[in-house]
Amino acid sequence: MYRGNERVDYIPGVSSTRLVDLPHFMDGSFPNILRHIHEDFSWVPKAQYLLFPSIYELETQVLDVLRAKFSLPVYTIGPLIPYFNSDNDPSDSGVFNNLKWLDSQPCSSVLYISMGSFLSVSSAQMDEITAGLRESGVWFIWVARGETGRLKEVCGDMGLVVPWCDQVRVLCHSSVGGFLTHCGWNSVREGVFAGVAFLAFPLLMDQGMVCNLIVEDWKVGLRVKKAEVKIDHLVKKFMDLEDEEGKEMRRRARELKKICHGAIAEGGSSETNINAFIRSISQGHEH
Repeated sequence: MYRGNERVDYIPGVSSTRLVDLPHFMDGSFPNILRHIHEDFSWVPKAQYLLFPSIYELETQVLDVLRAKFSLPVYTIGPLIPYFNSDNDPSDSGVFNNLKWLDSQPCSSVLYISMGSFLSVSSAQMDEITAGLRESGVWFIWVARGETGRLKEVCGDMGLVVPWCDQVRVLCHSSVGGFLTHCGWNSVREGVFAGVAFLAFPLLMDQGMVCNLIVEDWKVGLRVKKAEVKIDHLVKKFMDLEDEEGKEMRRRARELKKICHGAIAEGGSSETNINAFIRSISQGHEH
């Protein structure tokens, strides 16, 4: 009997999680990846410090567990988001055109879509998304590497399909009201930094657990269930600024944004950790 919805609640520092959301390599499907992870962790006892590109306030439980387990400093120094000055126009013409298109859209009306750089979406999943977008009537900007031409034809004129964009700039734009993502950790960090809500569509690896973090722990997103034939109703609900659940998600997303910006501000947790790390290595302190 398939037990994918069974909950696992005994992993230290991790909230209750469905079996289906655990990383796929844990069942032996990707032995090389599991071996590399074991090799990486074997170096921890030999290290003097552990640095994480995260924010303590966002992952308090798991970081506390790591600090209790390892007798060495554990520093969070995130979110490590590429810097840009929103007052300056980008030099890249493609980026400029994308932002110009966004400038013409109403506030929080555009759904930003990106399914990552390396893990492709299946044709069936791609068709599901395009059909849902078309029927939802929601404006969107979609980064689709290698699929740009086909998607432009299928999606019509309700959105912009591009091969690449400056993701942080786009997510921080006032017309963007949500992020449909494969739940890659780097993309999610950028979305949290920008203060947007998520439509979570995990594909594989650790993305199920990241989705769990978004939907169940932070409560800043909705999960796209793969069993759904169409997602148009979910997209409409998600982008409806008058929907009460959506309002609450966006309020929480703004709170997470404040936490991110506070962490890297003077006296914030990440800024304090970076200074402590630099001070320690400058003094040649050994652990």
